[in-house]
Amino acid sequence: MLRNTDKAARSTLAEVYVNVRKHGQFTILATCDCELLGKVLHHGKIVFEVRPEFYKGHRVTLEEAIELAKQSTIVNMVGKRIVKKAIKEGLVHPEAILKISGVPHAQIVKM
Repeated sequence: MLRNTDKAARSTLAEVYVNVRKHGQFTILATCDCELLGKVLHHGKIVFEVRPEFYKGHRVTLEEAIELAKQSTIVNMVGKRIVKKAIKEGLVHPEAILKISGVPHAQIVKM
């Protein structure tokens, strides 16, 4: 039997933040694993900020985030769970992943 804290932790792990913006004919999606919001990642000269003003929107399931990614023109994603799911769904090629501090980052641009 799961305790409430176990359920909450499992629920958080199954969720990501999504922030959808419309810019003319383009739909831009920023999505990140919840625990990365507000973190600063470093790799050599790369400094990558998972800024709340860019990534924080609604908390959704991985499945909902993937559906939004399929509908978006530009997608920016960071986090092990969201990137892994995008690879599994065929949205991102594994060789197109950039790791920053060991955290996967991917972008999708549909033309």
